[in-house]
Amino acid sequence: MKKFISYPFVLMRRLYNWTVGWSDRKSSSYALFAIAFMESSFFPIPPDVLLIPLVAAQPKKWWKKALVCVLGSVCGAFLGYAIGYLFYETAGIAIVNFYDLSEAVKIVGEKYGENAFFTIFAGAFTPIPYKAMTISAGIFKISLFTLFIASVIGRGMRFFMVAGALRIFGVQIKNVIEKYFNILSIIFFVLLVGGFIALKYLFN
Repeated sequence: MKKFISYPFVLMRRLYNWTVGWSDRKSSSYALFAIAFMESSFFPIPPDVLLIPLVAAQPKKWWKKALVCVLGSVCGAFLGYAIGYLFYETAGIAIVNFYDLSEAVKIVGEKYGENAFFTIFAGAFTPIPYKAMTISAGIFKISLFTLFIASVIGRGMRFFMVAGALRIFGVQIKNVIEKYFNILSIIFFVLLVGGFIALKYLFN
């Protein structure tokens, strides 16, 4: 039983080590962009997971890494919008059902009618799954300009705050990640699951 329980943490440790390895490669920014792009429409893991070790390894490039995250995420938002606008009956429904977000999409649609900008901003800045916001924006035909501006502000604030904090505290945070990785991985998954739960009930 102990071996079974520890196995997920072994996988997470390997993922962390693999992720840190990208910091020494010229393609690290491409990987960061790709994850941020995918997370905006269908990928479950937020780009923060890659952003944190990359900035911790190269703190002087914190703003570049944050900018890559913002660009990838905002570009991915348009893919999410296209999925909701053009392909909801196929790809859209599959994604919504996979994350069990059908009720959440209805709630988001109602909130779009009240304040589309704030609703998108909330998904862009908080742990609330951003993909639900982008796909729903396509379903309910929200202005692309509103999607763009709210995403740039929300994603920009989030990723620059994370990267900026790492730049300020640098080695200390990296050491904390190394020392308390198992605990932090639990917190990460709690926040990830909590984001999906919040999307269903926070706006009620």
